[in-house]
Amino acid sequence: MTQVSESTKKLALEFQKGEKSSLPKEGSATIHVDEVAARVAAFYEKIRGIVDWKEEHLLRRNAIERMLKRRFLGGADLIKEPIAEALILELIRGGHYPNDTIVEDKIAKVQKIVDKYIFILKNTPRAEDGNEALRFHNWLLSLSACEIEEELSASYKERALIDYMFSLMKERIVVNQGAMALRPLKEAEVHIQIYVAVQRALFKLDSPMISYQLLKYKYPDWKNIQDSELLEASKNMLSIRKRIDKQLDHPLADRFYQICERYDTPYLLLGDIMSAEPQRAEEIVANPPALEGLIKNAYIKRVATLKDRLGRAAVYATLSIFITKITLALAIEIPVDKYITHEFNVLSILLNIVVPPLLMFLLVSTIRVPGKGNMDKAILETMKNVYETEKKDAYELKTFKNKRGTIFKGFVSLIYLATFAVSLGAIVLFLDYLNFSVLSSIIFILFVSLIAFTGTRIRQRSRELEVTEEKEGIFSMIIDLFALPLVEVGKWLTQKWQKYNFISTIFNVLVDIPFMVLVEFIEQWRYFLKEKKEKIH
Repeated sequence: MTQVSESTKKLALEFQKGEKSSLPKEGSATIHVDEVAARVAAFYEKIRGIVDWKEEHLLRRNAIERMLKRRFLGGADLIKEPIAEALILELIRGGHYPNDTIVEDKIAKVQKIVDKYIFILKNTPRAEDGNEALRFHNWLLSLSACEIEEELSASYKERALIDYMFSLMKERIVVNQGAMALRPLKEAEVHIQIYVAVQRALFKLDSPMISYQLLKYKYPDWKNIQDSELLEASKNMLSIRKRIDKQLDHPLADRFYQICERYDTPYLLLGDIMSAEPQRAEEIVANPPALEGLIKNAYIKRVATLKDRLGRAAVYATLSIFITKITLALAIEIPVDKYITHEFNVLSILLNIVVPPLLMFLLVSTIRVPGKGNMDKAILETMKNVYETEKKDAYELKTFKNKRGTIFKGFVSLIYLATFAVSLGAIVLFLDYLNFSVLSSIIFILFVSLIAFTGTRIRQRSRELEVTEEKEGIFSMIIDLFALPLVEVGKWLTQKWQKYNFISTIFNVLVDIPFMVLVEFIEQWRYFLKEKKEKIH
């Protein structure tokens, strides 16, 4: 008889316990917002989602972080009144949580989280560099946003699945001698890298979310930390942040991620099956033939969901870049070309606006989902995880050793620079042929690079269900050779854009605050009218 593994039994129990604990207590009062005000706020959040585009699973955390930054604009010392209730009401109005689902008890719990991070901000020694102090302030607010989202959302499924994959990957990932020669690793460091890689692979968590999880990894009782321990942590928070950043930027982080990314599909499928019927989780895994059929159905659903998600990601990413491009054209490009350089060209403006979205459409429309062989492999790998097997899998973490020395490495770098020059030169010559001005050419190249990076990242997301090894042909290699430099430029620009998104900043300061006042006024006015109507007999 097939024996269910101990780790799978534990996962099934965690799903059952999590389902029970997430159910609201009978008779608990829930938070309600006015439906009309909610519709207005939700529409605004859709616009914000385009301007300040993030992937779907990061939208809610990003919204909480944005709302916190607005409230902490004058610094932690100026916050004298509780902000949790207003924050939760704004999240519900914005459509980030359904109406009448969050119990009123959560207000006090969220306020406790806010107070904890205010305490840290007040008790952490201030960084000498002003920019570093600002980055630390924003980093702490991003962690508080993660903790607030965790408190308001039932995230037990994600945490249980991460712990499940982490426990198996610790046993299976083997660091070879080449990797050890590159950088000697202690067991604790290997475990942290596996923990980080599992979170990136399974749920595509970003740096703030993983930083928060690493903080909890260091302080297991972080959510209910004692005052004395919190004071000690606050005094050392600058160095704690540096250690966390060091783990996130580890030289072997990508190697660990590649292994976890390749084998994450079986865990996702098992999570989908248990999520559908948490109370039957133990019963489901105890029946291998039935489980195999459920895995197949879960895989088919995942493929369909993946297609929809990639389509939405492409649309929102393109719209975000498109709006930024229009803003730059109206604010800088057209005035400079028309009144300063006198090189205004309608064709260049139109191409600058139209070409990037068309490039994104081309990149996304050529995406292919994994074939049937991949589904069979995914089913097999899931069954191997669920049940005890005599032969244990081992995934070797390899490094590519450069045997040719510095000269060969320099030669390869030279070829890379040459392909970058060819790619860039070809675009510049083409734009010059179309009489683009210097400014229009620079903006065109920047936005094509942004689209190239975003489109490449979306294409990589399309391979998240692949278990079989990907085979690349000569044509693909040639495309990569000339496109990769542009993608690298796009990656660098995206990182800078996330730091200095001036359109998002304008929205935060000039639009967010007055709009939220308007929404609150609509809600209070509606309540006032209802009270008046109730008095009419």
